[in-house]
Amino acid sequence: MKLNRNFNLLLTGQSLANIGDVLYIVSIIYVIFELTGSATAAAFVPFVITSSMFISNTLTPLFMQRINLKWLLAGSQMGKTGLLLALAIFLPQLSLANYFGLFLLISLVALLDGCANPVTQALIPNYVKSHQLLKANGIEETVTQLIQTAMWFVGSSLLIWLTATDLVWLTAGLFLLSSLLLSGLDKVDIKPEKPLGRWQQITKGWHTVSKTPVLKRIAWMNVLETMAGTVWIAAILYVFISEALLVDERWWGFINGSFFIGLIAGSLFCLRYSDIIEQNLSRFILIGAVFSSFATPSSSRRSAQWFSW
Repeated sequence: MKLNRNFNLLLTGQSLANIGDVLYIVSIIYVIFELTGSATAAAFVPFVITSSMFISNTLTPLFMQRINLKWLLAGSQMGKTGLLLALAIFLPQLSLANYFGLFLLISLVALLDGCANPVTQALIPNYVKSHQLLKANGIEETVTQLIQTAMWFVGSSLLIWLTATDLVWLTAGLFLLSSLLLSGLDKVDIKPEKPLGRWQQITKGWHTVSKTPVLKRIAWMNVLETMAGTVWIAAILYVFISEALLVDERWWGFINGSFFIGLIAGSLFCLRYSDIIEQNLSRFILIGAVFSSFATPSSSRRSAQWFSW
């Protein structure tokens, strides 16, 4: 598929931002655990990020109808650049007496980051033709998953040669470059067919979910899986690597990378056997959830035994 200029800029700009997001989260979790030695404090990092992004996702529809989408996306990256610069300056002075201020900064970054995905999804249909939309969404999702797969390993490996502060400076540079690229997008305005009040804009999607039993169940599943997956893949896993397995940060990246490789493999499996899965959708969802719940504790025991040898 031949991609146009706007889609190329959007994909490249968001890819740079996604790379920066992973590097930034890796560095923050590392700093918090090394400073406090507390798994609870480290696990609080993804909790703050997820909670702030949820609030941002909820409020984003209000801004999408009032601010040009191009500048809403580029402006969020500019704001993240400024916050990352402040974070890079703050980290060398970090101590047990002031590290709670770090959570305020990462919360502000997550608030800005939370609007990126819905705005990106709203921009893509305006930048590609209707018959190219499915392929464009597929390319965007594939690139995002590949970045997640690679950068968890790369980010944790970089900690062997660079300090966490160096990674934050690098992330700020990536966000700045992303902001410049996204500023080159054509303007896109969204005007609703009929005006909606602020509360209606926020709750419109929630009403749809609440009135549809299937969507309600899926929403609850996504909430539970997000809560478990965010902590498992980030903070708790780092504690497990350093305290239980007694290996360096590269293994944090290896395991995180293998997790995202599994996600990609699962997506390819679903695409290959989509007809069979559609006919047995609820059964496959149940099997996947049960298998994941058993595989997680099993992998921790197997890993500990393997490294002890």
